[in-house]
Order: sequence, then structure tokens, then C-alpha cells
Amino acid sequence: MNDRNEPRFRVRARHTESTITVYQAYRPEIGDPAARLGRFPSSWKRERMTWIKPSFLWMMYRCGWGTKEGQETVLAVEIHREGFLWALRNACLSHHVPALHGDRASWKRQLRQAPARVQWDPERDLHLNPLPHRSLQLGLAGEAAARYADEWIVGIEDVTPLAREIHGLVRAGQPDAAAGLLPEERPLALDDEVLERLRA
Repeated sequence: MNDRNEPRFRVRARHTESTITVYQAYRPEIGDPAARLGRFPSSWKRERMTWIKPSFLWMMYRCGWGTKEGQETVLAVEIHREGFLWALRNACLSHHVPALHGDRASWKRQLRQAPARVQWDPERDLHLNPLPHRSLQLGLAGEAAARYADEWIVGIEDVTPLAREIHGLVRAGQPDAAAGLLPEERPLALDDEVLERLRA
């Protein structure tokens, strides 16, 4: 996690040959039935952009270990790897990079048309401090959000108890024990063309 030689832009995730696990946090009214049913309930808003995060610790930073209002239930959502790759191939960076997009108007057109967007934020350590390398956030809207909810999900697990256990060990000054409970996140092999287009 603290390797200074880690590439600045690389997707790291818990994954198998056919699936990848991403994280989201919701209020219990959505998170609890989602974990119980293995799909999002009807109250889940399809018309809104939904952000998925392959990094467990970045999710912990975002939701405050499941303590922030509206983010009390932390979900590990296992999805088909091909769906995740489809989203990356059809994504646009969430901010303008002249070398990639040309002028700002061109980037805004791409952003409006893309069903997914990519944002890179500093990865986090166990104390939620920023690291030099970046963590991918993937925003899904329109077709991508529908595919995510209806086609890509393999299973949904409530990992709030795990988040609380790890946080408790960190607060108790037991970082090694806490690190031992973290999901194993390995580099995800991507076509150079895909990653090159999405590097910030």
C-alpha cells in the first residue's frame, strides 16, 4: 500500500478471472435490502450517476468507515469483469486534459455522450492519509448504470462489520492486525490503449 514505486495510474482491485469487486456506501434503506436480495431495490435511483470504487480504503475515506450520514451501509458489489471493462472503454475523464481531449468544448461533448466517467483520486493508507499513487473512481450513468444494476452484478455483500472491525484495530494501534483483514487488491491487467486514454 505504501510502495513509492507504485505507478501513479493503475487499477488495483479484488478480482478473479471473471469478476471484480467494487465498493459503494448507502443509507440502510437501500444498502440493507441490496445485500439481502443481491440487487438494488426499486428505491435505487437509476437516473442518477452512481460511483463505484475498486479500492476498499478509498471507500473508507469517502464514507468515514461507514459513519457518514447516508453512507452507513458499506457494500462490496461483485460484478462481471467484462461489464467493468466495457465501462472503462466507454468512459471519459471527469476533467479536461488538453493533450487527450483537445479544446474544452470537445471534452464537454465527450463527457455528455459518455455513459461512464473516470476520476483519479489519491489512494489512502490505513489512517486514510493520501498516498502518492491514484485510486480509480468510475461514475456510471444512463446505459452504464442500467447495465450495472441489471446485468453486471454477481453478488452484493454488506461489509460494514468488516469496516468497523478494521477501523477499531486502527484506532487501537494495531495496524498489522488491521492490514491483515483488508481485502486483497491486485493490479488489474488492462489494454495499454484503454489506460492511456484515461490517464489524467
